[in-house]
Amino acid sequence: MYAAIMCKVKNAGRVGFSSCSANCAPHLSKDRLGASKWAAIFDVTSYSGHLLVRPKLLVEDLMSEVVTFGEAMIRLSPPHFQRLEQTSSLDVQVGGGELNVAVGVARLGLKSAWVSSLPKNPLGRLADNRARQAGVDTSNIVWASDADSRMGLYFLEFGASPRASSVLYDRRSSALSALQPGAVDWKKALEGARWFHTSGITPALSDSAAAVTLEALKAAQQAGLTISYDLNYRGKLWSPEKAQSVQEPFMEYVDVLITTEEDTSVVFKIKAEGKTDEKGFTQVSATSYQEVARRLQERFGFQAVAITLRENPLVWRNTWTAIAYAEGRFYDDVKYEVEIVDRLGGGDSFSAGFIY
Repeated sequence: MYAAIMCKVKNAGRVGFSSCSANCAPHLSKDRLGASKWAAIFDVTSYSGHLLVRPKLLVEDLMSEVVTFGEAMIRLSPPHFQRLEQTSSLDVQVGGGELNVAVGVARLGLKSAWVSSLPKNPLGRLADNRARQAGVDTSNIVWASDADSRMGLYFLEFGASPRASSVLYDRRSSALSALQPGAVDWKKALEGARWFHTSGITPALSDSAAAVTLEALKAAQQAGLTISYDLNYRGKLWSPEKAQSVQEPFMEYVDVLITTEEDTSVVFKIKAEGKTDEKGFTQVSATSYQEVARRLQERFGFQAVAITLRENPLVWRNTWTAIAYAEGRFYDDVKYEVEIVDRLGGGDSFSAGFIY
């Protein structure tokens, strides 16, 4: 389907039909198909003095079942549990909450697309390539060509008990934080999809990113998609007060809220009740988490609320479970003992599985 026909162009700066070779002309002639029909069937770009002609996918092939919106960053990590000030090399990975979800549902067998903004430079192309390698459609990426546009970075030090893992962010003025309303063609991006997902990280990046998030939620609701939202509070990005004031108006568009008890307490001031032990920690029962889910549903009218519950006895060994509340019923699961390979993105993998 992607087999390309290379046509020599006498003038590399000119992309036109008359420059095609005699072998291609009978198939590509604008006189035969008409310019509009030709453009609907083939993509044409100029590359190294040639026309690169490739058939477009059929409409049904282009449509994704799940569309996500959010930022990706380059992750740089010292090897062998070293600290940043010790290392002489860094492992390079690409990740971001909504991209992780798009990759997760793709691995489970759904067609997915990721909408974002990337700088038009090698780091932006690295993120785009990694997403496409995982089977995620990136055709609605907004490429920022501004000279000051950049890719967000974060540095991750892997911990080992008793030292926790730590993250150092360098994401200010990233391409997505500068994205403006109207830059994304949401009608095109959401066409044929049944589910839209984003998170609280995206509107935390800037006021304009928050405006685009609201624009996306409205477009998804108008298109009839099921909308999920991972609250995903990040204290390094904004205050609890701003997180609440910005996100509460979003909730009228959300069908499925994915959150933790801690994030719910910080952002919406809904807390689980429990006794305090001798060390000052609140001992919260499953019944208390169910009450949090019920109160969220009553307050915002969600179709479903999912709350993940994680205990961290050791850096690399956790216990993990979740509960959900939908249509007046509670659902729970077994508690899993998890031996961690890479702790970042665990909540995103849950979101992907829940959507699936």
